[in-house]
Amino acid sequence: MLTTLFVALAVTAVFAGVPNPEETKRLMDHLSDAEHYRNEHHNKQFDHDAFLGEDQAKTFDQLPPEESKRRLGIIVDKIDSDQDGFVSLVELKDWIRYTQKRYIEEDVDRHWQQHNPNNEEFITWETYRKNVYGFMNDMTENELRNNEGFTYSNLLKRDRRRWVYADSDKDDALNRTDFAGFLHPEDHGTMRDVVVLETLEDIDKDKDGKVSLEEYIGDMYKPEEGESEEDEPDWVKQEREQFAGYRDSDKDGFMDEHEVRDWIAPAEFDHAEAEARHLVFEADADADEKLTKAEILDKYDLFVGSQATDFGEALARHDEF
Repeated sequence: MLTTLFVALAVTAVFAGVPNPEETKRLMDHLSDAEHYRNEHHNKQFDHDAFLGEDQAKTFDQLPPEESKRRLGIIVDKIDSDQDGFVSLVELKDWIRYTQKRYIEEDVDRHWQQHNPNNEEFITWETYRKNVYGFMNDMTENELRNNEGFTYSNLLKRDRRRWVYADSDKDDALNRTDFAGFLHPEDHGTMRDVVVLETLEDIDKDKDGKVSLEEYIGDMYKPEEGESEEDEPDWVKQEREQFAGYRDSDKDGFMDEHEVRDWIAPAEFDHAEAEARHLVFEADADADEKLTKAEILDKYDLFVGSQATDFGEALARHDEF
């Protein structure tokens, strides 16, 4: 599977509302509940969900193919920056980086304004806590101990720890740059340690501080009732081999914090290039390592679900077409 090649642009708890536990899923490898490769066949729904979100993917799925192709063609012209009639790997990579940056900047602006309507220089932890978790003050002891209350207590602890990691001058208040790291730790190298910790906590079900093979597989695959290991899809068997051969580098049967870091945040890995290469591989019919508009439109259902086009964002803007 190529799931771990891409980074989710995760958003933290929603302003003035109850935080959704689904928003706390780790940042580095969960982009979609769909499998990227199902029984060795590429599943385009993964690309749709991964870069649009499931709701925006559904919006695209309702568009007539000809309208999808028309809108995609306009975006392709923008990606082809030198107007030579081809989209090169570099142009595609640059466009992906541009859309990543635009998304993050706009998301940080939105949350900054929501939590800081007077545009002060800093947001304090107490202000953020009241905005997002203030409802917990009205919960009874029994409510705080039940499953829902326990979940929100853990979310509060996780956000508190992430806040401390993001607080560069340790005054318990975040400026806009720090706040961006808090919201999008996957995009800030100084936040890598907390991303690794959150990932480890999510997968480590028995809370022994390490990830077993069963926990690793169980995080990405749930067998049907009565299904044995022999019945698993080939990609699951390949993941078992990946764990034994590469993930568990010291061969002790577990991934520790350092091995989890190597897995989800490999050094020198370029996520934009990985996605660009994936798209070129899927669409390059004549294998010349560049794409014509025709090749892209022929694979429109792949590209409109890709971060390369930021198609869902364009649909929301209504300013591209």
